[in-house]
Amino acid sequence: MKVNIEEAVVIAGGYGVVGQQAAQIIRQRHPALPLIIAGRHPEKGEALAQELTNADTFKLDVEQPQPLKGIKPRAILAAVNDPHDYLLLEAAQSGIPYLDITRWTERLQEAASRLSGESLRAPVMLSSAWMAGVAAVIGVALAHQLQRLERLDISVLYSLKDKAGPNSAEYMDRLATPFEVMLNGERKQVYPYTDSRRITFPGGYTAKAYRFDTPDQFTLPTTTRAKTVTARIAFDDKIATSLLVLLTRSGIWKLISGARFTSVRRSMLYNPGKGASHEIVIEATGIDASGNSKTLRSVVVDAKGQTHLTALGALIQLERLLGLDGAPPPVAGIVYPDTAPQIDAALQTLRTFGATVETTPNAG
Repeated sequence: MKVNIEEAVVIAGGYGVVGQQAAQIIRQRHPALPLIIAGRHPEKGEALAQELTNADTFKLDVEQPQPLKGIKPRAILAAVNDPHDYLLLEAAQSGIPYLDITRWTERLQEAASRLSGESLRAPVMLSSAWMAGVAAVIGVALAHQLQRLERLDISVLYSLKDKAGPNSAEYMDRLATPFEVMLNGERKQVYPYTDSRRITFPGGYTAKAYRFDTPDQFTLPTTTRAKTVTARIAFDDKIATSLLVLLTRSGIWKLISGARFTSVRRSMLYNPGKGASHEIVIEATGIDASGNSKTLRSVVVDAKGQTHLTALGALIQLERLLGLDGAPPPVAGIVYPDTAPQIDAALQTLRTFGATVETTPNAG
């Protein structure tokens, strides 16, 4: 190893689409922080490690028990799925601070359940909320401006021309599966691609956005005490959106949900391009300090796309995990991006790297 392992951050999946951008962004912010680009094919990360300097590669196979092979780095950023929780459990049992940005809601809940039996000696940040927790942090920022929060609505505009890694398409495998949300103070099951809402996004594009499953809807009701939390998605291709709605509501999508049809499902919406802007609208409705009903609206735009914004989210959460954002790190245990975010630091990071965040009262 060319770097001091005990001082290094291991990026599992570090040569993937998101992992590579996260590594580059972390290096820009922290030139002296040793990085280890890890994965099953470490040779794929060698050029990146040379580019970053003070970096090395490591063979890490999350499909095998004890993938760390006994090394104990300063922290781990999981930018690749850990299907058997081998990496998660080894990190937890070794007392290594751990950040995961890959899990859909059910897998996140399973991880929290598995860790409940462990005596955690370091924080475990489960940060698979939209864009590695960016939307959740902005939601908390809005909640802090209200005396009482009634509802949070997150609406996403996803461009089919945007860059994307394979993990970003996995939510499509769950479009026939109901999921749990907080609705008027009660946990209820809803289906994807229902309960549409017409949204005008920052770039001027207007479309119907539909419910989809994100971990934000699991964590934000607890951290913000909102009675209702929703996440919706719209695509910048109305024909593709209409087709997806038809397939899910007709039951056809359920019929093609097995492994046999994975390539068919992915071909419909996973054809990543060279990049496009990623836009998020977050609205918070509640009661202000004067006792008046009020709705606040934040818009987040990253012209470099959703993978870049996810990498920024990873940086924000890594700095929170290690206390590099000006506040003490979280104590040992399970934490989420919305548990205790350093909002000013997070907003500054987003803006430093080119994302825009604007908050206004919602006139409509």
